[in-house]
Amino acid sequence: MSLQTLNDVFFAVADRDDRVVMMYRQPIQWVSISSQEFYRNVLGVARALLQWGISKGDRVAILSENRPEWPIADFACLLIGAVTVPIYSTLTGEQTAYLLRDSGTRVIFTSTEHQLQKVQGIRDQTPLEHVVVMDGVETAHASHMGRLMQSHPVNDGPAERDSELESQARAVGPNDLATIIYTSGTTGTPKGAMLTHGNMASNINYSLGGFGFRGGEISISFLPLSHVTARHVDLAMLYYGVTLAYVPFVHQLPQALQEVRPTIFVGVPRVYEKVHTQVDLKAKGFPKGWIYRWALSVGRANRPETLAGRLPASLPWRIAHRLVFSKVRAGMGDRAQLFISGGAPLGRELAQWFADVGIRIHEGYGLTETSPVIAVNTPQAHKLGTVGKPLPNIDVRIADDGEVLVRGPSVFKGYWNRPEETQNAFTGEWFKTGDIGNIDKDGFLSITDRKKDLIKTSGGKFIAPQPLENSLKHHALIAEAVVFGDKRKFPAALICPYFPLLEDWARTHGVAFSSRQELVADPTVRALYEGIVADFNQNLARFEQLKKVILVADEFSAENGTLTHSMKLKRRVVEDRYKREIEEMYVAAEAVSRSD
Repeated sequence: MSLQTLNDVFFAVADRDDRVVMMYRQPIQWVSISSQEFYRNVLGVARALLQWGISKGDRVAILSENRPEWPIADFACLLIGAVTVPIYSTLTGEQTAYLLRDSGTRVIFTSTEHQLQKVQGIRDQTPLEHVVVMDGVETAHASHMGRLMQSHPVNDGPAERDSELESQARAVGPNDLATIIYTSGTTGTPKGAMLTHGNMASNINYSLGGFGFRGGEISISFLPLSHVTARHVDLAMLYYGVTLAYVPFVHQLPQALQEVRPTIFVGVPRVYEKVHTQVDLKAKGFPKGWIYRWALSVGRANRPETLAGRLPASLPWRIAHRLVFSKVRAGMGDRAQLFISGGAPLGRELAQWFADVGIRIHEGYGLTETSPVIAVNTPQAHKLGTVGKPLPNIDVRIADDGEVLVRGPSVFKGYWNRPEETQNAFTGEWFKTGDIGNIDKDGFLSITDRKKDLIKTSGGKFIAPQPLENSLKHHALIAEAVVFGDKRKFPAALICPYFPLLEDWARTHGVAFSSRQELVADPTVRALYEGIVADFNQNLARFEQLKKVILVADEFSAENGTLTHSMKLKRRVVEDRYKREIEEMYVAAEAVSRSD
């Protein structure tokens, strides 16, 4: 049956025969939560919200890492018609206070003592009336979520159904507001995208239906649920009967992969990049390096079969799989058959590398404002280098300037309390994605870059930086790359090295250093990266070629503000942070040009 609201997802879970729907790790083992236990927990929290006077349209925030209490709090809000406001657990107190004020949030669910203290520090700056903590923290300032969940009696057998609350939940309609999701804010102040039940339900109906998910499969939930992609995927998994294993922190992922051994792997490009980098790092020396390069050449020759979803049958491929490819899969739990990527562009070279080791990644594309999926590669329709075909229930067209425009039931209502910005987000009935793309003759959508990120050199040439950056990052010695040069005579690159590998290279080549700052300033190291970029330039048009390289000793992260909390580059922040270095580089280049 087609979903009408997100509450239909809840009822689909509750109606299953006491099946394991969630897992979480305690110190010594993984603990399962059945569908009936989940039902009881959600109803207990929903009743507490009603007792506090929370009603339809009221905003309730969730400030937590991924754990079962996250969707329990979410569904408790949705059942009574309240509006969920997800907040990244990595935000500062000041940032959190802004979102709570802007949304007018009355209740907040916090995960740990650390998050509780953050909220306590800014509570008097917000309209908060109630605070809930998920951990068993001794405090007089918050309600314990465990007690709220256990307020509904637990008996052996099926949970007693609450007809009154269920009736209230079924009265929530597709046009009712379900959530306000604040955009990551690559520039400017975060904006709250208003998504209705119908927006998100319609997207779940069409986004992942072609993947054949079924009960008994397992997926690890580690991407922040505050991000629309992770929340959408988890809701879809629950609807299709997939068991979710929650991992609060990404550094716990490798261990969880070995213990849970998921059958489905959903990640963002940054996670896939780390897998590739680690494999490259381990494949050093003789004979490992030789075997690895040989295996990749075999995989490359069999790439069409992998991308078609067939297991190559040649003897060389079977040997390469046994020696190399199986090790890559083992690091990812060795049982996953479906691999999905979203949240940011995957990059063609990275997708090719995974295909060459026998893993077909289904890349999708969307935005918070589109609930989120616009297009996705599926097992039935897959083309490398694209983000797949648009979903059948939405329309996509390319504007005269190349911008991707979208309309359909999953497009948001607008930005919370921002009517002018809402109006500017549309041209007629079409939502302006801000992305540049094209649709090929087979109907596959490709995204070139963000419209606002396009570089126009002083010579009038347009350069899309994102594909160049993704290609550069595919090199094992490069962790991050930023291409810049807007209104300049030529483009250049700012590069953050992959320091574990660079430090090994420096020791091997006799380069002395006592800090990363010394390392990136060393002439030999600079020559190394200039050589990497020179080789890279061979495949570019003359106007695209990167004429200069700036090496930096910093790592990019959400904590230092260079990445969003969904791991996308904050280009303007990076360019501003290194403004002096960039200006000095162009001044020096201009001086050399004059002297010539």
